[in-house]
Amino acid sequence: MIELKGKTKTAVVEAEAGLSLLDLALKHNVDWSFSCARGTCARCRCLITEGGDQLEGITDEEWDRLEPEEFEEGFRLGCQAVVKAGSGHIAAVNKPYF
Repeated sequence: MIELKGKTKTAVVEAEAGLSLLDLALKHNVDWSFSCARGTCARCRCLITEGGDQLEGITDEEWDRLEPEEFEEGFRLGCQAVVKAGSGHIAAVNKPYF
């Protein structure tokens, strides 16, 4: 299961391997900020509070956009954080910079 917290809505949804956290948020009508969906705007930035190891590795787009300290704190870009096959519980909160 994946718990997604947007600005005003939270949803608990089934994990779907191959989909990003942003894909899942949009599919389930969670009010998740984004502009580009390709890793350049960083509006979909989110804090992974649980299950970060259940996501695919950090992408080049994320390395270009986020600081190393942000990864250490658990931040990812929702459009780049892709759910692994056979994932367990993941919790993420949309935390744009502004």
